[in-house]
Amino acid sequence: MPESINLKFNHLKVHTQYSICEGAIKIDGLKDFCKKEKVQSVGLSDTSNLFGALEFSENISKAGTQPIIGTQIYFQSEDNIGLLPLIALNQKGYKKIIELSSKSYLENDAITDPHLDIRELYKDIDGVLVLSGTINGFFGKLFDKGRFNEIEKIYEKLSKIFNNKFYIEIQRHDDLNEKHFEKFNLDLSSKFKIPIIATNEVFYLNKDMHEAHDALTCIGSKTYINEKNRTKYSNQHYFKSDEEMKDLFSDLPEALENNYYLPLRCSFRPESSKPVLPNISSEKGGNADEILTKESEEGLKNKFSKLNILDNKNFEKYKERLNHELKIIIEMKYSSYFLIVSDYIKWAKNNNIPVGPGRGSGAGSLVAWCLSITDIDPIKFGLIFERFLNPDRISMPDFDIDFCEEKRDLVLKYLMKKYEDCVAHIITFGKLKAR
Repeated sequence: MPESINLKFNHLKVHTQYSICEGAIKIDGLKDFCKKEKVQSVGLSDTSNLFGALEFSENISKAGTQPIIGTQIYFQSEDNIGLLPLIALNQKGYKKIIELSSKSYLENDAITDPHLDIRELYKDIDGVLVLSGTINGFFGKLFDKGRFNEIEKIYEKLSKIFNNKFYIEIQRHDDLNEKHFEKFNLDLSSKFKIPIIATNEVFYLNKDMHEAHDALTCIGSKTYINEKNRTKYSNQHYFKSDEEMKDLFSDLPEALENNYYLPLRCSFRPESSKPVLPNISSEKGGNADEILTKESEEGLKNKFSKLNILDNKNFEKYKERLNHELKIIIEMKYSSYFLIVSDYIKWAKNNNIPVGPGRGSGAGSLVAWCLSITDIDPIKFGLIFERFLNPDRISMPDFDIDFCEEKRDLVLKYLMKKYEDCVAHIITFGKLKAR
């Protein structure tokens, strides 16, 4: 193995803070660590999500390190459910693991943990590399149950489907049953000619973080440190040095060599892009800019009519402000956004669902007032539109809308019925911090 002597070990199984109550690595801290230690490549492998993929990709690449994007998804075979790691080799593979991750949530009921049937891996998933996982993963659980024939059948099937894109992982953390699982895997590797790869499950950067990580896993599983029957990891799940990993697997040069060269197979990382804004313009519905202008002008006339304001001079003042706002909104291509928000707020009001009068910088928009998005006259109260939208400081518009808590779900159902798959919830992450 002369060429691989100077190559470095690659940690492909890093769990960041997005592996909820499992990973204890902050991406900013990992970036600094990679820069300091001159890490050539590092792989993301968060459990059941790709929440940190973009943040990981952007930060790690800034450190001069190659980011490798992957995730671990729960798969089910009969009564066995466990994790299998997937790695994106290219853009097509990245889109596929996003699809599989989303599918694991969307195609299960609200009670069941997100998972997929193992047969999903038997379909066309070009651009994806599959690893066999840990002693605590899908195959590890089958091994603990003594279902060796089932493991052989699935290994053989995956090997035929993925060819050289399916690896049997060899890990040495001194976790329970790991050595027996390794011997079993080496035998199957030889039997089915499946390549082996050395990996290390990384939950924290430094070895001295083991106790803190142990406490974190207890929080996640709602158990106590002094409990005997709980998930426990050894103190070997830290970001080991190149020398440590080479010494650890010195008897398996093939496993090391496959690890050294795997990053060369990965040619994609997600990058930041401009927001894809909704556009409801169509031949049937008309141009969004024209509809916004028309409805805003009609809304202004209705407001003046209801308020019995007959002062033409005052109306011209409002009309001038309205034209100013419309010009900025149309130039920034936010017409459809305003119309969508206006539509579901009007629907809520027409269906006796209480809606707040307006909150935040959005209350400074006269267009929003004319479209019934807000009930606050910004000119009367001296509110500035540029706090909400400013062409000199490009930022996405954001209306803070308050709906009646008891009927809020009705608004969501209306949106999902009208816009179908184009509706999504925004996730919020909680952090474990001292008060």
